[in-house]
Amino acid sequence: MTMSDTMTPCAINLFDFHGGIHPAEHKIESNQQPIRQLPLPPKLILPLKQHIGAASKVLVEPGQQVLKGQKLAEADGLFSVALHAPTSGVIESVTDHPVAHPSGQSDRCIMLIPDGQDTWCEREVCENPFALDANEIREKIHHAGIAGMGGAGFPTGIKLSPPPASKIQTLILNAAECEPYITADDRLLQERAAEVLAGLSLVQKVIGAPQCLIGIEDNKPEAIAALKAALAEHKAATNGTMQLCVIPTKYPSGGEKQLIKILTNKEVPSMGLPADIGIVCHNVGTVLAVYRAVRFGEPLISRITTLTGEQIQQKGNVEVLLGTPIDWLMTQCNYHPATPERLIHGGPMMGFTLLHADVPVVKTTNCILAPSVSELPLPPPAQACIRCGLCADVCPAELLPQQLYWFARAEEYEKAEHHNLFDCIECGACSYVCPSSIPLVQYYRHSKGEIKQIKENQRKSDQARERFEARQRRLEAEQAEKAAKRKERAEAAAKAQAEKLAQAESKPELAPEAAKKAVVNEALERVQAKHTESPEEALDVDALKSAWEKAQAKLDKMYDTLEDAKVNMPDQVDKLKRAVEKNQMRVNQAKLAWQNAQKTLAQAAVMPPPDNDVQIAAAPHAALPDIDALKDALLKAEAKLVKMQETLADAAPEQQEKLTRAVEKNKVRVEAAKQALDEAHQQLATINQKDNSEGGSN
Repeated sequence: MTMSDTMTPCAINLFDFHGGIHPAEHKIESNQQPIRQLPLPPKLILPLKQHIGAASKVLVEPGQQVLKGQKLAEADGLFSVALHAPTSGVIESVTDHPVAHPSGQSDRCIMLIPDGQDTWCEREVCENPFALDANEIREKIHHAGIAGMGGAGFPTGIKLSPPPASKIQTLILNAAECEPYITADDRLLQERAAEVLAGLSLVQKVIGAPQCLIGIEDNKPEAIAALKAALAEHKAATNGTMQLCVIPTKYPSGGEKQLIKILTNKEVPSMGLPADIGIVCHNVGTVLAVYRAVRFGEPLISRITTLTGEQIQQKGNVEVLLGTPIDWLMTQCNYHPATPERLIHGGPMMGFTLLHADVPVVKTTNCILAPSVSELPLPPPAQACIRCGLCADVCPAELLPQQLYWFARAEEYEKAEHHNLFDCIECGACSYVCPSSIPLVQYYRHSKGEIKQIKENQRKSDQARERFEARQRRLEAEQAEKAAKRKERAEAAAKAQAEKLAQAESKPELAPEAAKKAVVNEALERVQAKHTESPEEALDVDALKSAWEKAQAKLDKMYDTLEDAKVNMPDQVDKLKRAVEKNQMRVNQAKLAWQNAQKTLAQAAVMPPPDNDVQIAAAPHAALPDIDALKDALLKAEAKLVKMQETLADAAPEQQEKLTRAVEKNKVRVEAAKQALDEAHQQLATINQKDNSEGGSN
């Protein structure tokens, strides 16, 4: 449906979008006074993430002196923007602090204490910014840390670099500012329309759009008049490519997709971007920041914010430094909070209630609303859905809000996504008209967050699986390579053996039997060479004993952990039992290896010499079992057992079960020590018997 008959001075046909509502505007309370400048706050809280995408990377350290406009954090990746000092001062710390978020969550922030001097760093002033080429302008905007100031916080540098396949035909300046109470853009156009148009011209030059449309609602007559006057002066510079389009007042006509529909009758595809249909949209505050950055070298360090609501006596718009605590900001406008205190970040439709008043102003803070209960009553308890269909009638995205609500409640996120949940702009029109007072937008926001978290978990899982599969492929390749090398060595050995046999057969003086014997002798020589080292050199008894003791100590700790888990962490008991059993096997193996090594050395001490001409000395006594050490270990274990039994007798009833298990465990250790001592005695007896028999034969 066209609306060109009522829309002047726009020279193009206007269209309408589905749905929409007409809430009370409440704009006159704050758009009649000029923008005020505020003094320096005592402290600035600067979150590293004030935009969509990755948080910026810190460049400063606590205690460092910084100047106004100095870069504090640089962009970390494509979807990230830089952060600059709003004034000169000292970096107090880099820590977590609550930020403006519906959940009241904390984020990483830079704490800056102003020094009161407000000293600028060196800036690159450009007298004729329109003489710069597109790449130079884009580079200045990127370094200025500018993000969309209309609410979403999309990095401006990304919008100014559309894909090569997206030929941009139309640039739209979104001056609709449709949400009730908010007048920041309205007042900005009334006072600085010429600078806004200059910034718009720079953006138009960067993206190369032949057409530029300015969309503004008809409830802003002063701003419209200021734009007309500025366009008349700016007409020669733009060659008449800019057109002012006054549109009817209807919420949410300021939504990006809805404004595109009104001005061009084009629809942004589902999950798509305006650039996909050759259109780019920018906010009034954003293009003003572009002009200040290119012309004067000023990064984005402040913004215009509306302060309104019945609890604020001095309503209006202020130019506030980024990072200014909102509780301090309220003291500058004669704020008289009611009980309980209620502050809304943003407007009444798309804003959210702040859980903490000391959160900072960020790049997307366009309004702080402090309504009274009579002005903006608290929503009543939600009732059952009556399936009236009003939510679907007013949805500007032409979704099925009622169906999305059921999917969200049932946590059927896949179905919700299939019904285009992410096309919801969270305008709040459905919640506004719901007769059952169901907070539909909150359900949609929660579902979106859950879906994003599920996808992030899936992405991490896929990465882990890919790493595992890559490792498996690498191990298989290594095994194949080792197998190939073993095969090559076997083939080389077989070939060498065949050559030796051939040489033996070629000599007449060597019979086949002699050749065969020669091969056998060579094999025996190789085996003998491998066993030339003594048993003492081959077996490190001390190392084996140390390994056993370490394994036993680890097992003891695991037993203690298991006992504690039975009381404090019952769900971990089965897992710890399996670990204890597994470690018990390792202890047994280590002990057996040590005992076998002792037996081997003891036997080596009484073995006859391998050759009649070579006498081998007996093994040193150090290789024999250490009876004294084993006795000492047994005595210590028995003493510990006696002490534990005494403790058990005096223990409180609630400790009896735990101490009983510990006593039983220590009894097992005492029996093991006794067995080790008995085996050592038997081993010494065997060695002495062999020594006596050899002495008698000699």
